[in-house]
Amino acid sequence: METAKTDILIHQGLGALRFGMPVEQVVELWGEADSVESIDNLANEPTTVLHYDQLQTSLFFENENPELQCVDVANPDCTLFGLEVFPLTERDLVKIMTDHGFFEEDVEQEPWGERRVSFPEANIDFYFDAGKLCTITFGQ
Repeated sequence: METAKTDILIHQGLGALRFGMPVEQVVELWGEADSVESIDNLANEPTTVLHYDQLQTSLFFENENPELQCVDVANPDCTLFGLEVFPLTERDLVKIMTDHGFFEEDVEQEPWGERRVSFPEANIDFYFDAGKLCTITFGQ
């Protein structure tokens, strides 16, 4: 697996993928998705989700001409600011985010049991289950 595919770039994308890319361009870079899902978001706009099982990554496309808007990743090889993210504790992750200028933090216990630690300025959410980071969701 190519490590560069798992570099989280705040407000930009994941590896070579950039927010705003059309589905076709993403498929050129990553190949066909393992599965494709169509859902309606809260604004009743269609959303297309490409699931890449091996990379443990889902890519969300919205707008009339679908563009990459959001990434949901559970890949343990992910890096953020050059550091492997998934082995980090919540405390370490908060320190890294504040060290990089993201001070506004929001923490909430989700109804399904995960603890969400969000940094709205970075448009990124970290989900912890039993104290262990399990998923990262981020957008532009």
